[in-house]
Amino acid sequence: MTDAPAAAKPVSPLKKVLANAGQLLSGRVVNAVVGLAYIALTARSLGQELMGVVVLVNAFAQFLGEVAHFQSWQTLITYGTGPLLENDRAKFHQVLRLSLLLDLISGVLGVVLGVLGAFFFWKTLQWPADVIGYGALYALSIGVMTSATGVGLLRMFDRFRHLAGQQAVSSLVRMVGCAICAALHAPIQWFLLAWAAGTFAQFFYIAAIAVWDLNKRGLLKGFAVLGPTGAGLPGVWRFAMATNFSSTLDVGFTHVLTMIVGVLLGPTQAGFWRIGKQVADGMAKPARLMVPALYPELAKMRAAGGQQAMTKLALQIGLIGGAAAGVLLLVSLVAGRWILTTVMGEGYGAAAGVMNWQVAAAAIGVMTLPLEPMLVSMRAAGAALAVRLVVVIAYLAALVPLITTFGLTGAGAALVASALAMAIGMYFMARRRLARLAAEEGSARTDKDDEGPSHDYAHGV
Repeated sequence: MTDAPAAAKPVSPLKKVLANAGQLLSGRVVNAVVGLAYIALTARSLGQELMGVVVLVNAFAQFLGEVAHFQSWQTLITYGTGPLLENDRAKFHQVLRLSLLLDLISGVLGVVLGVLGAFFFWKTLQWPADVIGYGALYALSIGVMTSATGVGLLRMFDRFRHLAGQQAVSSLVRMVGCAICAALHAPIQWFLLAWAAGTFAQFFYIAAIAVWDLNKRGLLKGFAVLGPTGAGLPGVWRFAMATNFSSTLDVGFTHVLTMIVGVLLGPTQAGFWRIGKQVADGMAKPARLMVPALYPELAKMRAAGGQQAMTKLALQIGLIGGAAAGVLLLVSLVAGRWILTTVMGEGYGAAAGVMNWQVAAAAIGVMTLPLEPMLVSMRAAGAALAVRLVVVIAYLAALVPLITTFGLTGAGAALVASALAMAIGMYFMARRRLARLAAEEGSARTDKDDEGPSHDYAHGV
């Protein structure tokens, strides 16, 4: 008599996160190389000043996209994972419908703000007068920047292989478009069109795969666009607003800073900042890819009541992130100027100094990257928002005098200080929330013991 085949050993959450992050990395490696290529093509073709204008127009559109963005993918994962696991199709459809509604609201709002802002704030944003109309047209891309339901669905379905191509598709379209523009010696508006085309290509790519996957799983059967949204989902609107505001505040560390640098120091310095940030983000991206892979696993653990498992996974990811952060900073300090002059040209080596600050800030974020996903997964997005609000207010208050006094170095130092303050605040909030959940779990277990024997699955994730 032969033994029955052993049951397949379940994959540990850490291995699953790393495997999914690895799939995303395959696409992001391509994106990092291609992304630098289209920026280099733009910089070499237009020169430092017009390159800075393109950066400012794009930063303005992305800023408004983030302001209007409801982070619908977080709402979808947090509130939709339970119904999906329980095969509650009606409830899942309700969460999906709400997510699509959030995308629609944010898209319309973002486009309106973008078009109006292009005409009313072009002088403040240091745009040339002949770029106003093109900036308004570029704002139409905000409508697809804010759509995240497709991304949320693919993360829920563990379709990270398809998500790997998301940024790569955008950068590839931009690179091809910029290469054509460079060959034809095209003016700035055609480079703006090439950049916008990448945003639209990314949206249609994700949307098509998400619809295909929903249909394959039979989850489109019975789905209606019109129907209940937030009813029966306790705290969902508060959660959606908190994640939206938290994302909006996060813009203070990215696109707003680019625009402030442009206003105070001019388009050339804004271009230096953007180039340094692109390289810093590209270096930190492999470690940060663990975050989107982390959300679905934390959501499943939260649904099962596995607080200890969540803590263990966060510590493991933090240790990996710390090792990656050290490597990032070393590479930037040793080879940063060489990377910039090789890719961008000799004149862009001046961005190396501020890039080191940007990489240091990114390294701090990488070391502590599990903290905010933990808070969001525990439906404590409001706590994460409170930390971000305090840090951003202090950050923006100090930013103008620092830039005025120390130039780009002041902006870089402020970025590092804010990243450190954010990490400390998120740590204490996550620790407090975990203690609260543990107390609630202990109380519930005591009540069950009083009622009689029962099975405890709280830590069986």
